Amino acid sequence: MKTVYLLRHAKSSWDDHGLADRERPLAKRGLRDAPAMGKRFAGRDERVDLVLSSPAKRALTTAELFCQNCGYPIDHIIVDDDLYFLGSGTIEAVIRAQDDSVASLLLVFHNPDITYFANAIGDSGETYVANVPTAGLIKSVCDVGSWGDWTHARARCEYFDFPKNDSGDVIRT
Repeated sequence: MKTVYLLRHAKSSWDDHGLADRERPLAKRGLRDAPAMGKRFAGRDERVDLVLSSPAKRALTTAELFCQNCGYPIDHIIVDDDLYFLGSGTIEAVIRAQDDSVASLLLVFHNPDITYFANAIGDSGETYVANVPTAGLIKSVCDVGSWGDWTHARARCEYFDFPKNDSGDVIRT
């Protein structure tokens, strides 16, 4: 069984319109939500073997804050340029390229790619999430032994969680 967690970067700041898109930092709400989601993740006794993040500052900061609060060492986060707006086909290629010793993978990236990708999981063609909100987290599982065999059609979405989900209970799909 292989598990993929999809985490959208937390709320970013638009205060400095002169910054390049990759340099936009997190807003105050993002600085609050990313660690909170990491704590929720840890509270469910979930774990991740590998974290890959988009190179954008808002995504990498989200990954660091999330990981600090779920026990994953931030110095093990890998920045992957393929997670910066290259489309859902590229996301699947990133997943399929992982070493089979990794059982669970967290990808931190952006909309609209994360919403498109989340809704491609499974073979029902049904939309699970109209829009993955900032710091939204989706867990998908695929009954394969090798990442090379992972496909969005064979995977299934197990849950969806997000900061404004006040109960903290995951939404099962």
